[in-house]
Amino acid sequence: MAKKIPAGEFKAQCLMLMDRVKKYGQAVTITKHGKPVARLVPAQDEVLEKVQSPFGVMAGTAEIKGDIVKSTGEKWSADEK
Repeated sequence: MAKKIPAGEFKAQCLMLMDRVKKYGQAVTITKHGKPVARLVPAQDEVLEKVQSPFGVMAGTAEIKGDIVKSTGEKWSADEK
């Protein structure tokens, strides 16, 4: 379970809490008036961040074979006019 800390206390101990989160990997929930408003969580490895992003997930998985611009000679209905 994540440690809960009031915003005022978090403000006073911010740097120490950041070090603790980095060292132990345990998240801290920051509260205001007893209600959660934010979480301090350990940063993820850059490799994991790239995998979680939908952009570039399929990069390098396709291969173009042959000329993709040259006509195949096949007739299309759009050619008939």
